[in-house]
Amino acid sequence: MFIQTEITPNPNSLKFLPGKNVSNCGSFEVTKKEDTDSELVRNLLSINGVTGVFLGTDFLSINKEEDVIWEDIKHIVISLINDFYSTGKEFVIANELFEEKKTEHSEIEKKIISILETKIRPAVAKDGGDIKFREFKNGVVKVELQGSCSGCPSSTMTLKQGVQNLLCHYLPEVKEVIAI
Repeated sequence: MFIQTEITPNPNSLKFLPGKNVSNCGSFEVTKKEDTDSELVRNLLSINGVTGVFLGTDFLSINKEEDVIWEDIKHIVISLINDFYSTGKEFVIANELFEEKKTEHSEIEKKIISILETKIRPAVAKDGGDIKFREFKNGVVKVELQGSCSGCPSSTMTLKQGVQNLLCHYLPEVKEVIAI
């Protein structure tokens, strides 16, 4: 199996493309081994210097500490991913392993979520990350940045010049977007 890698705007995050399904239940981020039952994710988080694993539908993004060099850990990550899929498993995270809480949203929140999902999330996913709606209150949209976007030096500019401008353009109720 050949696993491709792609650089991301975050120098401490690398995107791994196994050419197979990774998650069939949306994106999922894990930063602590005890927060998952996935053996692959626990093994990846056991690599010295790895701080987080983000799973998309067809990719994994690995975040590392700033002082760790990619060449020291990249081959270990690839080996663990290869070993996982060689056992015949189809998904790292499947629907039965992950259940997101359903909450009722106001009409404006539904519009915000729709814009995030259709116009912003695909672009963010290309860079190995995700953006999730968390709250709208008093004109302020709070979002959570995950994967490569979490801790990325350019995420503040992306958030203000991209996400905020787009939401304000479509929804005059939105005055500001902040990451939590």
